[in-house]
Amino acid sequence: MTTTTPARPAPGRHRAAPADPPGPSGAGAPDGRPARRPAAGPPGSPPGRVAAFLRGRPADPRWARPGLLALLAGTALLYLWDLSASGWANEFYAAAVQAGTQSWKAWLFGSLDSGNAITVDKPPASLWVMVASARLFGFSAWSVLVPQALMGVGAVALLHATVRRWSGPGAALLAGAALALTPSAVLMFRFDNPDALLTLLLVVAAWATSRAVDAARVRTGTWWLVAAGSAIGFAFLTKMGQALLVVPALGLVYLVAGAPRLRTRIVQLLGAVVAMVVSAGWFIALVELWPASQRPYIGGSTTDSLLELALGYNGIGRLLGGSGNDGGGGGGGNTGFGGSAGPLRLFTGELAYEISWLLPAALVLLLAGLWITRRAPRTDRSRAALLLWGGWTLVTAAVFSMMSGTMHPYYTVALAPGVAGVVAVGGVLLWRERAAGWARAVLAVTVLLTGGWSFALLLASSESFTWLAWPVGALALLAAGLVLVPGRGRAVLRAGLVAVLLTGLLGTGVYAVATASAAHSGSIPSVGTVSSSFGTSSGDSGPGGAGGPGGAPPSGARPDGSAAGGTAPQDGTAPGGTAADGGTPGGGAGGGAASAELTALLSSTGTTWSAAVSTSQTAASLELASGTAVMSTGGWSGSDSAVTLAEFQADVAQGRIAYYVAASQGGGPGGDADSTSSGIAAWVAEHYTATTVGGQTVYDLSAPTS
Repeated sequence: MTTTTPARPAPGRHRAAPADPPGPSGAGAPDGRPARRPAAGPPGSPPGRVAAFLRGRPADPRWARPGLLALLAGTALLYLWDLSASGWANEFYAAAVQAGTQSWKAWLFGSLDSGNAITVDKPPASLWVMVASARLFGFSAWSVLVPQALMGVGAVALLHATVRRWSGPGAALLAGAALALTPSAVLMFRFDNPDALLTLLLVVAAWATSRAVDAARVRTGTWWLVAAGSAIGFAFLTKMGQALLVVPALGLVYLVAGAPRLRTRIVQLLGAVVAMVVSAGWFIALVELWPASQRPYIGGSTTDSLLELALGYNGIGRLLGGSGNDGGGGGGGNTGFGGSAGPLRLFTGELAYEISWLLPAALVLLLAGLWITRRAPRTDRSRAALLLWGGWTLVTAAVFSMMSGTMHPYYTVALAPGVAGVVAVGGVLLWRERAAGWARAVLAVTVLLTGGWSFALLLASSESFTWLAWPVGALALLAAGLVLVPGRGRAVLRAGLVAVLLTGLLGTGVYAVATASAAHSGSIPSVGTVSSSFGTSSGDSGPGGAGGPGGAPPSGARPDGSAAGGTAPQDGTAPGGTAADGGTPGGGAGGGAASAELTALLSSTGTTWSAAVSTSQTAASLELASGTAVMSTGGWSGSDSAVTLAEFQADVAQGRIAYYVAASQGGGPGGDADSTSSGIAAWVAEHYTATTVGGQTVYDLSAPTS
């Protein structure tokens, strides 16, 4: 006789979920009644692929698929609208993209110039994508920036898919909207910095990890973990050490919630680490083994080594400061850019406007969610989601808050998916528990904290919409009151849900739209349209301090150095003539400084490099203006030993460099007095005659005086 074993319930449920859970993640109406699905047509009538696509999965609530489509369409509109208004955005990376369209070697190594004198100070993964677009569609501001915007749409879609697996479609929509409307996300997904690809790859790793947790077979789970490790590895090739901040959360969630036995889970995670090392290490090995004389100098390094760049300038230097060619910006923590290191750093100055809108809610909801799931089985998916997004948030926020090296506010885009995930997952769990008085009280406190912080940020802002602080404050009070009402009436539930969502998303959403509506350029872009916050020289900004919530913002200046309502200086320098990434004087002609006369002069050359300059900002600007390769002898701030004096003299003797453009506009030659770039500048001034072209000092290297 054949017996049938009853099917076991899916693992990870700490209690039976209601058939139609009300609220943002449930399939029912807000009053708990089941939502009706459209009746199927007669058997002989074609349902239509479009209608079936819009309907989504049969078990979904009827709003789930239209909501997702609306989310993605709105995100695409926000990120793509008038995208080319920012021009080249960050000229430093735009020039590298141009070089990649002119030289395959420049594409491979991420060279700043097609002559392959020096690379940018990051690995080239993000450049590979932008160069591919520029080669396909032609080099333009649009072809450079569109991949970034599409990465943003992809990140929102994958975050939605990841949150949906364990927390339902309502939580997924909330998470996607929260990410899409984070001001730092809008800024970076419309910009050509590496942060867009970094964020997308981190979300890919989280999605693959969630698939590994749900895998029915050990082998399948292993391959998903390998995929997650590979995504982190390529994220390392995008922005090096910053990619590793989410690794503890990814490892923890599988170690806790994975289905296999503990020993197997540990072995699987080791396999993921191997995949991560291989996917990042192949390129590092390629660069290290390639003869140094046959490739560009590794910008930002002190030993022409990509490995040293990862450990120094973009590694220890970022965390502790002062390590690896000023990569950390010195021990002071670059307070002029990201404020002083400390527990409240993310709530002060420019960082507060870029990322902190939902941080108070994330912290409260993480604790509340962990309390709700405290007695759940090990494999509980709700707790796994909290560990994933909460671990992402806590580790990344802690590092950003306490790191002593360079901390630019826009780095916080990598924190946005974690914050969005925690708010969505924790918020839905707490909403489902609202029948209990304690849950309503915690929810009301969360709403008041979120609304109060948005009120403070908006009130301290210099934007024209600062008046929105008062409606947000009123909404917070209304939402908290409605949440505290113990009744289950349909109207009360709907009104409370709408008020809660508006309280959480209105402030960040308005700032996101304002960010998308303004042109942004330079090396330190900021959110909004005018400066709402920027740390003083001592870093005292934020609540109660200058330039932040509770304090008076600076008048008429953006954190990127531009006038209020305008764009940043194209030379990539910070206010006061300092280099944007490291705080050391850069000097040079700067972006936008190439006159028509100088542009025509450089464009007429046929040498490997039309000119040489001391810093990369100057070189990038001249390259974009002239379409030629310009040698940077000293890298970002003139302190790189990219070209020795002997090498420069040999290139000049062989006729490979036509002109030398001296520093101007408030800068010296670039670098310290004993740097190689300063030595080259002194040698040129001694042996060649200076002329003025379009207001700039130019030396013709084909006509020496001695």
